[in-house]
Amino acid sequence: MKRSDYALEDIGNLMLLEHVNLTIPDQRLATAFYVSGLGLTRDPFLMTGVTNMWINVGRSQIHLPHGDAQRLRGHVGLIVGGRASLIARLRAVNPWLEGTRFGWTERDDRVEVVCPWGNRYDCLDPEARAASDPWSDIDLGIAYVQLDVPVGCAASIAGFYREIFEAPANVHERKGAVQAAIAVGRHQRLVYAETPAASPTYDGHHIQIYVSDFSGPYERLAARGLSYGEEPHQYRFAELVDPASGTACFTLEHEVRSLRHPLYARSLVNRNPDVTNRNYRGVGEAFGGALG
Repeated sequence: MKRSDYALEDIGNLMLLEHVNLTIPDQRLATAFYVSGLGLTRDPFLMTGVTNMWINVGRSQIHLPHGDAQRLRGHVGLIVGGRASLIARLRAVNPWLEGTRFGWTERDDRVEVVCPWGNRYDCLDPEARAASDPWSDIDLGIAYVQLDVPVGCAASIAGFYREIFEAPANVHERKGAVQAAIAVGRHQRLVYAETPAASPTYDGHHIQIYVSDFSGPYERLAARGLSYGEEPHQYRFAELVDPASGTACFTLEHEVRSLRHPLYARSLVNRNPDVTNRNYRGVGEAFGGALG
C-alpha cells in the first residue's frame, strides 16, 4: 500500500449512526410495515409497550414513538437482504396497508419503499452494491440517511461537519445534484443533497450519532450557542450553519452520545425473516450475516 493510501483508512470522529427517530400514530401499521414487510426486528427488551417501539436494523435502529406522523425530508438507505424475499413480504402486507401511503417501486439497484405515512426507504440490492461502496460488505443495516437541502448549502454543511466534528466530508455531484457526503464509521454516511424542492418545514424528527471525541464538538457548538439538552453522556443540537459566516443552512436535531453511554455497542437482536414456522429446521432463525 502506498503511504498516501493510508488516508483511506481514517474513520474520523463520527463512529455510528445509531438511530433515526420518527413519531408514528399506529403501532399496528408500523408492525405490518417494518417487521412483516421490511423483515426487520422489534427490539424485544427495550420500548416494548404501546407508546414507543424500537426497530433493529443490524447495529442501528429506527425509533417510532407514538405521536403525529413525522416525515423525514429525504430518505433512508437500508440493507435488508435479497430483492425476491423483500418483494414477497411487501406483497403479503399490501392488504393490511391499503388506504395508506404504502407502496414500492423497483429500480435497477434498489427497491424504493414508502411507509404508511410517506417516509421513503431505499432497500439496496446486495448484488448491485459496488465494491467501492462503504456498505458493500454488510448484509443488514442503515447505510445512509439522505436529506434534501436548499441549493447552495452543501459546501457549507460539509464545512460544518469538518470544523465541528472533524469528520471526513466531501462535496460532489451525483445525478446532476450537488451533495455533501459525511463519513460515519466504516460503513455509513450522512448525505445532504441540494434540490430546489427542499421543504423548509421541519417537524422535529431526529437522528442519533456516537462520537469518539465528545467534549471537543460540544465546546465548539456551545461557543456558537447551538448546543442544548445536556445530559450525562449526551447533548443535542439542531442547526447546521456555515462555519465562516454562521448563516443557518438546515435544521435537523442530532442526539450526540459519547462512547461511555450505557447503550453504546449494545447487542441488538436481529432475526432472519425468511425463517417461518413452516420451514423451521431447528436453526437459522437468528440473523447470521455481517452487521458491519
